[in-house]
Amino acid sequence: MSSHPIAFHAAANKVAAVAAANEVWPVADVAALFALPFNDLLWRAQQVHREHFDANEIELATLLSIKTGGCPEDCGYCPQAARYDTGVTAQKMLPVEEVVLAAQAAKDAGATRFCMGAAWRSPKDRDLDAVEEMVKAVKALGMETCATLGMLQEAQAERLKDAGLDFYNHNLDTAPEFYGDVITTRDYQDRLDTLGHVRHAGLKVCCGGIVGMGESRMQRAGLIAQLANLNPYPESVPVNHLVAVEGTPLADAEALDPLEFVRTIAVARITMPKARVRLSAGRRQLGEGVQALCYLAGANSIFYGDKLLVTGNPEVEDDQALLARLGMRGKKALS
Repeated sequence: MSSHPIAFHAAANKVAAVAAANEVWPVADVAALFALPFNDLLWRAQQVHREHFDANEIELATLLSIKTGGCPEDCGYCPQAARYDTGVTAQKMLPVEEVVLAAQAAKDAGATRFCMGAAWRSPKDRDLDAVEEMVKAVKALGMETCATLGMLQEAQAERLKDAGLDFYNHNLDTAPEFYGDVITTRDYQDRLDTLGHVRHAGLKVCCGGIVGMGESRMQRAGLIAQLANLNPYPESVPVNHLVAVEGTPLADAEALDPLEFVRTIAVARITMPKARVRLSAGRRQLGEGVQALCYLAGANSIFYGDKLLVTGNPEVEDDQALLARLGMRGKKALS
């Protein structure tokens, strides 16, 4: 007789106990979730998901690059780094009016959250003047707002909060022990410090990572543990599948097993039950079948629109058609 059901129920009971006690997630416990039989893992994730969300509702978020290229960082996955020859040229910040038009188009297509990204190591105070205008204008459309602008000081986070920003995105990217293999121009603690400033200012946190960069399963577990052990854990958790861009150091990274990506989504759902777990970069490479499994595993948010900063994304019509075939619907806008 197989021991899988017994092992699964033991693991499920431990998961419930950890959640109930609000304890930290040791990396070994997160790795044990990854190691569950695939069907058992998805069954547990689906249970957790349905405890907190409508399982057939998807949050639609749109991400716009408001300042593209020219970043001084050396993130090995990023085509916007100035030191890499990827065909991305540095551009000035978009005018407020153009950002508002893009936000209105996103809203008309069904998006409820509008995210604005700038390729900065960290913004200068004068840069925030225009960003504040953008936030106020997008909020006036009745949309949730999010920004990802690099590292923030506490006073800058407070300025964005005062402007009406809802979420700030700052990803951890990967586990601490793998981080130096991907990025050398800032430390892991720099990222944690920014998240602390964002929390202190009263902003909601959008924070996730990238998988498929050559990390091990244990390192993927390490990333999820880092996120789940933030106090509180992020309200939004974007999980990116590496888009290998020619000219970046990770251009030739070995492709991740798609089922391992689904496992990552499921483990994120179990360890951060109330978070919006978002399918972010790399959805086009995953294909519709894997995306459907991700929704079953607890993903309930996607970046929506034909471009994600500077990389491709499924067309709006394709997403709408897939969601319709799955009997799923977009989250309603805030009243």
